[in-house]
Amino acid sequence: SLNGKYKVQRHGLFVLCTSGDSVKVYSTRTEEWLHSLQGHTNQVTGIALNPANHLQVYSCSADGTVKLWDFIDGILIKTFIIGYPLFAIYVSEKHEGIVFLHIGFQLVAVHLPKSAEQEVEAKELSAVSSHISPNPSCTAFGREGQYIAFARNLQLNVYFFRKQKTYSFSLKATDKKGAKNAFTCIACHPTDDCIATGHEDGKIRLWRNFIHKKEYTYSTQHWHHNAVNTLCFTPEGTNLLSGGIESVLVQWQYGTGNRKEFLPRLGGSILHVSASSDGQLFCTSHSDNKITVIESSFKVCGVIQGLVKDAVLTDLMIDPRSKALVLNGKPGHLQFYSLLRDKHLYNLDIVQQEYIYEAGLDQFEVVKAAFDIKGYWLATVEERGQKSSDLEFFLKLWSYDERTQSFVLNTTITAAHTDRIISMCFSSSEETTMLVTIAEDGQFKAWCQGVDADTQQDQNFWSCDFVGSYHNLKPTNCSFSADSSLLAVSFQEVITIWSPDTWELLTTLCQPPGVIRDLCFGRLSCSKYLISTTTRNLLCCWNLLTCALEWSTSVEVSKLQSDPLSENVAAFSYQSKHTDLFVFKPNEPRPLFTHKNVCSEKIHRAVFVPREEPLNNCDESSQWLNRSQLYFLTQNMLVIDDSVAVTPFYLLLGKHRQQQQKLNTPSHQAADRPQQPQGSVTITELLHTPAHVLPPASVLCSMFVSSLLISNTGEMESSEQEMNSEKEEEDSEGEMEACDSQQELRAQGSVDEVTPKLSKAQERELKRVRKTDFSWMAGLIDSKP
Repeated sequence: SLNGKYKVQRHGLFVLCTSGDSVKVYSTRTEEWLHSLQGHTNQVTGIALNPANHLQVYSCSADGTVKLWDFIDGILIKTFIIGYPLFAIYVSEKHEGIVFLHIGFQLVAVHLPKSAEQEVEAKELSAVSSHISPNPSCTAFGREGQYIAFARNLQLNVYFFRKQKTYSFSLKATDKKGAKNAFTCIACHPTDDCIATGHEDGKIRLWRNFIHKKEYTYSTQHWHHNAVNTLCFTPEGTNLLSGGIESVLVQWQYGTGNRKEFLPRLGGSILHVSASSDGQLFCTSHSDNKITVIESSFKVCGVIQGLVKDAVLTDLMIDPRSKALVLNGKPGHLQFYSLLRDKHLYNLDIVQQEYIYEAGLDQFEVVKAAFDIKGYWLATVEERGQKSSDLEFFLKLWSYDERTQSFVLNTTITAAHTDRIISMCFSSSEETTMLVTIAEDGQFKAWCQGVDADTQQDQNFWSCDFVGSYHNLKPTNCSFSADSSLLAVSFQEVITIWSPDTWELLTTLCQPPGVIRDLCFGRLSCSKYLISTTTRNLLCCWNLLTCALEWSTSVEVSKLQSDPLSENVAAFSYQSKHTDLFVFKPNEPRPLFTHKNVCSEKIHRAVFVPREEPLNNCDESSQWLNRSQLYFLTQNMLVIDDSVAVTPFYLLLGKHRQQQQKLNTPSHQAADRPQQPQGSVTITELLHTPAHVLPPASVLCSMFVSSLLISNTGEMESSEQEMNSEKEEEDSEGEMEACDSQQELRAQGSVDEVTPKLSKAQERELKRVRKTDFSWMAGLIDSKP
């Protein structure tokens, strides 16, 4: 998964966490991803182990359903339709057959009906409370399900199921020392009548005697300097675990006053903590999309790292060596993430300073990065300081070390420019390596490996080779041609073309109005073209042989991205509160592919990812994807646009899912492409069945071939008439009915297409074809190799 906030559930051998519209299952021993529980059509918002069977798990989703899974084999057991968006789920051993759901601001008890059907509607709902916090961590069951505690703002509520009464306890907004008392999380002791609550000021309160409303007491413990994000009692109740922004897991010994242990430097802020049912393992989930597996001895024994989803300041890049996706990772780092394996590979420490997890501190961040074409060099820019007068930045060059299989720092340039670096790019040539940077100081600089003045041999360091400018204008972007013979640098409304060999200004292009935003040279057969976008919502194509404008069109392009393996260029256009995708070749202004309403956000980051093997037999509208896949970044997730042709095997196995589920958009297919029929429920279940219980492959093959054959039910009567006379066939009323029946059947097999009426001659020819004996197919199907 490339998105979604992690939640952790407990089981001795497995870690379960939500990830977008699925639940991922990991091994606590190997840290490997085992499989995903897929079936929801919207964000999964909560998971809870089935108290009656700890090999099963409930999941709830914003799609309004609760699903019960066998998470060992990854099989969906049952779906309960609630009909409302769900935000959290809670279960209790004392309430068998009942789940408690967070719907809006209500906590609702739902009786799960017992039914043999796999999908059933749950109609029996009863409200427990209408004052629930939107934070799921502020609700918990206590004393084996005898009561449920929930906190909101400054009030703690305890609902007793036997009494059917709610007791409320309030705090003042601030105490005498000005501390903030709002509740942030809650946990109940498994055996004692004790409720632990976390607060905004970092305090933890232990509430007792709340069964007698007027005699309640609480004690206070304090270590966290900021809000407590999560609390969890161990299964025996001997310890209380807490975590927050400090990224330190604190273990408080229950009933011993203020005795505690610490496990520091776990990464991002701790968002959630969970304990295994035997108390031997703890898991923490973090703001940097990471799960840490911890032994009860307070020793880290495993880390499961997802795609870090903090602010992305760099472009999306592909490492030419590992083919990994590279972008901002944890603070001060670049992360290398394998899209093929859906696995985090490693972090590269760029800033090389300890990051302090405290709001308001001005710390160095990686803002720019670029690879050379061979993946031997990596350039990075790190900076801090919101105001130009306080700006600090460094340009660093990293070389790839074959021995360590990672990048090592080669050169640090402390004064690369006098103002912020806007953009940079490496030359495309494999013979010589050159880096060009442009900055707000009005200059662009070319950097090369230094040459010793005496020996004229390359030295293992980088230095400035050329400084260029144009009429004191501020540069906006830069790009090398495919063969690196030309360098394009845009200055406000002017594009300048330079020769990197002589640094001669060859020509300028300045016809369309508007400041230049993106620059992109064509590839392969379109290498003579230069594409640009402007702030006046113009997409322009320049012919560099004639130095003339080849074509232009009025469209607001938020991101322009070229495919390094083909002539294709992708343009994301944001208008009317949604983004459209256009794919085109520079030599043809008409798009090859149009995808309306890709998402509702503006796209600023995108990248073409080369395939391991090119796809064959794609339909014409998907040819642009046969060598690469297009990934783009929205605010919440990394999305893949892979609108390839749907093959018969793809349909049979029902692997494809409607892309609006994947992209959260009403439509994914281009307007001129008919939707393909969905796979059957039977085949979907077959997909989720373990291999050792599947039928032989020959049976599956028979099913596949049968699915390709067009049903001719209702034509048996007319076939006898065909054998008599073609002339009678034309006037036969019964045959016309059969023809209508056939058209109905064909319409039922299509989703959006309307089958056109055939002429009588075409109908006659079609019936001749149907007379052909296809029984030889059955022999092939039944024959064994």
